[in-house]
Amino acid sequence: MTATPDPYKILQVDSEAEDEVIQAAYRRLAQKYHPDVAATPEAAARMSAINAAWEVLRDPARRAAHDLGRRLAARDAAGRAAAAPAAGTTGQEAPPGARFTQRPSASHRSGGQANSGSGAPNRPAETVSSDRTSGRSSTGSGYDPSRMGAPDGFGAAGPPPGEPSGSVLNFGRFAGWSLGEISRHDLEYLEWLDRAPIGRIYRDEIDVILRKAGRRRSADAQDRERRGLFRRR
Repeated sequence: MTATPDPYKILQVDSEAEDEVIQAAYRRLAQKYHPDVAATPEAAARMSAINAAWEVLRDPARRAAHDLGRRLAARDAAGRAAAAPAAGTTGQEAPPGARFTQRPSASHRSGGQANSGSGAPNRPAETVSSDRTSGRSSTGSGYDPSRMGAPDGFGAAGPPPGEPSGSVLNFGRFAGWSLGEISRHDLEYLEWLDRAPIGRIYRDEIDVILRKAGRRRSADAQDRERRGLFRRR
């Protein structure tokens, strides 16, 4: 869809590659196509493309914006491909692959409470066992299939605000945002993500964020001792 070469393909890395992998790939290709090693017009053009790709992927904000553009383009292409067969259906089913690209409504996730955003919580912090590595939120669950085509769908939050920290999402309304950026705007979304199956790989990071925000606390040591009073000796 875009005439700009894909920097991931240029550096021969996967789009999910870690920063260290991308840097190592850049150095390997730079050594191979550097003008001092390969003095040909083709090598010079290749080295220029390699440098341009590295400039995009080395910067977290530029990489996140590029990733978001790739996903939006892929989604639009998939939508156009599915448009013809979908025209003969009742329109009641969501497009394939759309299951986890929608954030549930605020009332669906929080039982009708208003979204507290990044401000002070408007409800007591939940208590989770401190014996677990990561507790699971009791707030929110699942998704609302009736809102799959709503305005707050895939990437609806727009470009990330900057100062990323933590993992970057590649789905939902906060596609392209890091967990740290989301925590400053919508803690309840992280609580929902902690509950959803697709958020399983982010639960440790989310657990740390929710504890720092006062939305989760561990059971007191005294409570643990009380639970052990009647254990078999």
